[in-house]
Amino acid sequence: MTRPTPPAAPGHAPDATPYVRLALALSLGAAVSLGITRFAYGLLLPPMRGDLGWSYTLAGAMNTFNAAGYLVGALATPWLLRRASPMGLLLVGSLLASVFMALSGFFTSAVPLLAQRLLAGVASALVFISGGLLAARLGALQPRRSGFLLGLYYGGTGLGIVVSALGVPPVLAAAAQQAHGWAWAWWVLAMVCLLATLLMAWPARVLATLAPPPPGPLGSGARVFRARDFAFALAGYGAFGVGYIGYMTFVIALLREQGVSGGGITLFYALLGVAVVASSRIWAGLLDRYRNGVPLAVLNALLGVAAIVPALTAAWPLLIVSGALFGGVFLSVVASTTALVRHNLPPAQWAAGISAFTIVFAAGQIVGPTVVGFISDGPGGLARGLVFSAIALWLGAALASRQKALT
Repeated sequence: MTRPTPPAAPGHAPDATPYVRLALALSLGAAVSLGITRFAYGLLLPPMRGDLGWSYTLAGAMNTFNAAGYLVGALATPWLLRRASPMGLLLVGSLLASVFMALSGFFTSAVPLLAQRLLAGVASALVFISGGLLAARLGALQPRRSGFLLGLYYGGTGLGIVVSALGVPPVLAAAAQQAHGWAWAWWVLAMVCLLATLLMAWPARVLATLAPPPPGPLGSGARVFRARDFAFALAGYGAFGVGYIGYMTFVIALLREQGVSGGGITLFYALLGVAVVASSRIWAGLLDRYRNGVPLAVLNALLGVAAIVPALTAAWPLLIVSGALFGGVFLSVVASTTALVRHNLPPAQWAAGISAFTIVFAAGQIVGPTVVGFISDGPGGLARGLVFSAIALWLGAALASRQKALT
């Protein structure tokens, strides 16, 4: 594959195919960092909890530690990006995530498993932020399709979810007669992450040859990232982190409690992942049209609806709608913050803006799983925990709706 041709002259439609292919290949980073490294745990939680005798609080703490590691990685990424290229950081982070995923299959004690989830979170942040920065740069080369290209990158998370949904249950079934058979699922997922790392070498190499977008004005009028300018969007995104991760951590466990079969759970989770992939097309226009917090508010509100459905009913058609709606929305929330940064800041400030949003995202994810797990250990169980998730998402929608575009 040769490097993409530069944008065509005004009046001529540039060929978007090379850029789409690059965005799709780059999306493997999102598949590794979130789709597999974080969300596959939702499929492994029920067998691990049953085998190891965990409470829901401890089960939630596994993803809390993963989110804490993600926060550490998010804080470190701006410093690392000043010393290394985004392409290099993407590949190194993905390789480390593969290693830490594999190590999770070698332990049964809670402490080393918590440590592995922490380290995997650090690595996944390096992958997700550097990949998001590259996707934003790619979008700058195709301004009319930037929302779509960003959506393709973040939609890669859905690919990771689909791979997990289709791959984990057969591995668990095949290893059912072995002690701690869930360990085999960790090892298989680690191999998938390693394969994705090898495949990402191509887009990383091609993107390294593309000139980054111009840094923007350097005079006294140049806009720099200031957290207070994005205060409502940052707060709304933090609430999103609290709310969405509770659903993604515990919804499979709730479906099992409601008596959904193994095949039904595979269908539910795979459909959720397919909806994530499709969301890049569904919400591209919304992300391109608005420079304020409207996309973040609308998407958070829809997620709240999806999150509360399993808490209110066990009707299978409505559960399917919940999974499809959640999958079709939640990664577009992430893309909406990148679009907000890109619309309101010069390219030189994109890394700072994306990192700030990633930090509050990680902070919310630290709170969400443990709080939902703690609530789920009490009266009302997992259903009450998902009610908390929905309320957090609606709070995020209310906060984001107050975010104004920068003038």
